[in-house]
Amino acid sequence: MSVVVANRLSKMYQVAEKEPGLAGTLRHFVARRYKQIAAVREVSFELGEGEIVGFLGPNGAGKTTTLKMLTGLLYPTSGRAQVLGYVPHERRSGFLKQITLVMGNKAQLIWDLPVLDTLRVNAAVYEIPEVEYKKRVAQFAEMLAIEDILTQPVRKLSLGQRMKAELLASLLHHPRVLFLDEPTLGLDVNAQVAVRDFVRSYARERGATVLLTSHYMADIEALAERVILIHEGRLLFDGGLETLLDRFAPYKEVRLDLAEPAPAGAFDAFGEGVDFEGRSVRLLVTKERLTGVVAALLERFEVRDLTVDEPPLEEVIGRIFAAGAV
Repeated sequence: MSVVVANRLSKMYQVAEKEPGLAGTLRHFVARRYKQIAAVREVSFELGEGEIVGFLGPNGAGKTTTLKMLTGLLYPTSGRAQVLGYVPHERRSGFLKQITLVMGNKAQLIWDLPVLDTLRVNAAVYEIPEVEYKKRVAQFAEMLAIEDILTQPVRKLSLGQRMKAELLASLLHHPRVLFLDEPTLGLDVNAQVAVRDFVRSYARERGATVLLTSHYMADIEALAERVILIHEGRLLFDGGLETLLDRFAPYKEVRLDLAEPAPAGAFDAFGEGVDFEGRSVRLLVTKERLTGVVAALLERFEVRDLTVDEPPLEEVIGRIFAAGAV
């Protein structure tokens, strides 16, 4: 059974157009003209129970708009959204008690009060019994290693501490579906790892479904086996990470550590995307040419070290978005 369904989901906005200058201002008041902006265009996908899916796209691609339609914050212009059998924009109590939306650039914690005060408010809203509330706070605080900050005012916390506390507050009611919009935005490496580990543990223990957007490819690689790509409001790709790499990354990344610096242009014939700095060289080589290229490199240059790996995921995604189509 599908937990989250987006069926030809679209969202259009009507935006007023105004010409510059006084004449344009007057016309804007008297005979205002509008244009239609498509934020999301007939996007379709389904998520099963317990799935963690990466939802990727450049800024303005329609990711957050899609998440807002799936959580009921926006009414779709056309198409159908369904989450846990509910129509999101109807905002029924049974629906709201089973989902959460975490946005890395938005806060729900009360700024001047201790974290525990917001948690108590959430517990009251979601009708969590006192004993169960204390149990969940203790469990999540231990998992996130924030036991010692719960009594501190939110304004005194670091960004990483606040984000962990936001996650605790958002998951206190044990939601079955998590919509995470840039949950590690602006966090340092250690805080990012802690958030990923927590999300992974929660999803595994509760069987929760997670739809995750992030500009940090490490989040996607660490949590998601399936990715959905969206560009200019349209769905580009929906499938496994391995399939994505096989289909859109016909290259291997070859890194060389040379004994002596080589002249400029010495590696142009060996691969694409040449990065050359002193004794360090990075090449993108098609998989069909890999064996021959490696042999030729070892024969021609004095190589102290050579590694072959998959290209970074962000580079693969960047190439797809640059092409604009799949």
